[in-house]
Amino acid sequence: MCDFRSLRALSLGVILLGCCLSVSPWRADGNPAPQNKSDTIRGRVLNRLTHAPVARALVYSQDERFAALTDSTGHFEFKVPSGGTKWGTEGPVTTVTTPEGASLTGPAAASDEEASPPIFLSVRKPGFLPEKDVSFAPVTPGQNEVTIYLVPGASIVGHVTVAGFDFPERVQVEIYRRQIQDGRPGWRSAGSFRTLSDGEFSFSELYPGTYKLFTHEVMDHDPLTYDPRGQLYGYPPVYFPGANSFAAGSTIQLPEGMTFNADLSPQRREYYPVDIAVTNPPEGPPAHVTVSRGGQEDPGYSLGYNPRTQKIEGTLPDGTYTVEVSTFGSPGQTGIAVINVQGAPFTGYAVTLLPNPSLRLNVTEEFTSGESVNGYQGESYGGRPNYIRVILEPADDFGARRGRAYGWASLPQSNEPESQPPLIENVSPGSYWVNADPVYGYVASIKCGETDLLRSPLVVPAAGLHDPIELTLRDDGARIEGTVENIPRTSGSSVSQSARPAAYIYLIPASDSTGQHRELWASPEGMFSETQIPPGRYKVLSFDRPQPELDYRNDAAMRKYEAWEQEIQLLPGQSAHLQLHLISRSD
Repeated sequence: MCDFRSLRALSLGVILLGCCLSVSPWRADGNPAPQNKSDTIRGRVLNRLTHAPVARALVYSQDERFAALTDSTGHFEFKVPSGGTKWGTEGPVTTVTTPEGASLTGPAAASDEEASPPIFLSVRKPGFLPEKDVSFAPVTPGQNEVTIYLVPGASIVGHVTVAGFDFPERVQVEIYRRQIQDGRPGWRSAGSFRTLSDGEFSFSELYPGTYKLFTHEVMDHDPLTYDPRGQLYGYPPVYFPGANSFAAGSTIQLPEGMTFNADLSPQRREYYPVDIAVTNPPEGPPAHVTVSRGGQEDPGYSLGYNPRTQKIEGTLPDGTYTVEVSTFGSPGQTGIAVINVQGAPFTGYAVTLLPNPSLRLNVTEEFTSGESVNGYQGESYGGRPNYIRVILEPADDFGARRGRAYGWASLPQSNEPESQPPLIENVSPGSYWVNADPVYGYVASIKCGETDLLRSPLVVPAAGLHDPIELTLRDDGARIEGTVENIPRTSGSSVSQSARPAAYIYLIPASDSTGQHRELWASPEGMFSETQIPPGRYKVLSFDRPQPELDYRNDAAMRKYEAWEQEIQLLPGQSAHLQLHLISRSD
């Protein structure tokens, strides 16, 4: 993604030209572009939902050499140097959709041989969604006009009323978005906003999806009623529309371009001082403290670590809380305390920080080919080649707080003395899904004790695990190859000009299958192949854009794709050929 500060400077340079209808190109070095050999790119920017023109949108080349602002009718125009190359002539109108849904439309170039390299355009406008993928579809100078469709962002706006305050109080409001990762849902913060003096808040440029909204704690410091020596009062988090827990709060469904109005009214409660001593206080950077209420991970509550007193301090209303304190380092440390606040200050409790454990990895090869990856000369760690990466993904709803853990597994070379097994180091206590990615073969099983980690999460206690993580590799996986049909040809020429794959293919294992989820790409010509696929029963889908949040573990969510899916049973060592239909945004 281009640096926004660069784009802002570039936009300012365009504005200073003082031309709304057509803006002459300037290069990134501030000098005018050569005009002796040039071609013109012109077009319009439209709202994809309403097809209304988008005025004063910044259209710029990916290399930031050229830019223009659209006029009141959405038109833009700038010249680019031709370099003496003959541009293609007009052809049939064609439409190309970018990864985030914006579309480029225009007449095609005559042929690959006659056309110069395409120009890649991007566009920005407040209130519309920024593109995640920096490469828009190519545009060929010489086209009469191109049309770029922008997707309007959704918004959540509202007002926070703090009852009982005789003066305005600014409150932090936060939204979480339901996101899918590896087919599993979780909640991730999508932004926070401190209300204005009148209590108003606004979240804009939101992607379509499912959201939850809540306030953070705020203490009552009304100068007319506040008594620092008397009872403390505050306002606990309230979860839209008025729930006292995140789980009980309502979801907000946001389609493209929608504005949702939401009001929140925190209620005044008694608060009590909390201090928890740390028996082995950390050295270096301060510790990080998270607070969860009632066994649920309710964001919005907070305590802090005071390095001067070496205590976790703050205030909380009545309730049972889990307090986790963690430090950063190698290894980090974690301490967990469960406390109960009941109508009085909570003091006299201490927590001990324990080093984050390391998990042992054991790898077994069951290769039928007689080959071994022990001789694989890839990236090495500790003198041994790495050939399987292991990733621990947090399994709880708010796992982003904890973060991932990584490890590399390798086997000693036959001429090496016996050494310690590989480790995943510095793993915070918690629940994780275990993913493994070998450079050869496939993972036939992952276990820890009696737990099948391909089906169940790994629970890591503060004291670590007694059993290692056992990985079994095999090389008798299946092979698939095939083609994707109905891939649009852009610019009247080969799709090889495209800056991204022609299709994104997803192998989705049946719920009762031994298969494992796989993703692969199709070439610009629509061809694809993959080896070492774990045997099992799959549904196969092909999309014209990436599906990072494909809810493939949810049968109800996947029913809308039933018309395009192909089912296949893959046996060990089998080869299969597939022809897939490309699912586009219009399907």
